[in-house]
Amino acid sequence: MADLTKLEIRFHNLDSFLIVTGVNDKNIKVLNALYNLDIFSKGEDIYVTETNEKTKKMLENVFDCLILIAENNVIISERDIIYIAKLSEKMSKEEILDIYINRVFITKTMSGKPIYAKTLNQKHYLKAINQNDLVFGIGPAGTGKTYVAVVNAIAKLKEGVVKKIILTRPAVEAGENLGFLPGDLKEKVDPYLRPLYDALFEVIGTKQVEDYIEKGIIEIAPLAYMRGRTLENAYVILDEAQNTTINQMKLFLTRLGFNSKMVVTGDITQIDLPRKMESGLVHAVNILNHVSGIKIIHFERVDVIRHPLVQKVLAKYEEYEN
Repeated sequence: MADLTKLEIRFHNLDSFLIVTGVNDKNIKVLNALYNLDIFSKGEDIYVTETNEKTKKMLENVFDCLILIAENNVIISERDIIYIAKLSEKMSKEEILDIYINRVFITKTMSGKPIYAKTLNQKHYLKAINQNDLVFGIGPAGTGKTYVAVVNAIAKLKEGVVKKIILTRPAVEAGENLGFLPGDLKEKVDPYLRPLYDALFEVIGTKQVEDYIEKGIIEIAPLAYMRGRTLENAYVILDEAQNTTINQMKLFLTRLGFNSKMVVTGDITQIDLPRKMESGLVHAVNILNHVSGIKIIHFERVDVIRHPLVQKVLAKYEEYEN
């Protein structure tokens, strides 16, 4: 039988124990997947099999963070387990607690569930959007760049801060021409805008989205349809911006009108343009980096709050590319 090591941690009450471990130890199973370890509870104690002192200390630090958060009556999800574990490698327990105690509320879902900024960089992102008219959100898939922007746009629409929401992205990746695709404009564009639709549906529902689109309050269109327009009193989001050319990005950014906000999102590690063509997003970030009124937020791998395997996949790709 493998040697068992008891972690030197202390739960002060049963409630915090249940919050940290989860139903049927589901939160502990997330840590098992994250660290490739065998961690389990026995009574109100936590054990790990076959580990060294360094790993033991690391796990104790993670559980100390989780206990502190649970004792402040914060419900911990499986996503939170992953994020807290990653943050504990470089942040103090008090700093991590602050992220969860001083959460930034955005809006509510259709079912009334509150939507908060889930990570520190999402909090910085929202602050940047509220204080600046042009914000770039750059980072890997799964960091919430597009989702947070769309949800925040709906909140601003509800508050009357803006009169319409415009969602756009390069219609077809890899240089394909929209005209070669079958169907009308909506049929051609919709598959590329699905992530934007998903966020809208969650917050205001399918019927409301369709009603807003029909009335022109929400406009979802390919980037090519931005030409020649001035976008005023609008919250404008350009998604997948790494696949714009320099000219397309310039065209888009110069559409900004009064009382409007522009949010540009993209992942510069997943550019689908022809090899010799420079990304408009990369170019824009380089030349606009220090312009007053423009903020650039860089999301990191630690902000990826998808399945533990997503972080492992990203880490291996980065290792290979470097």
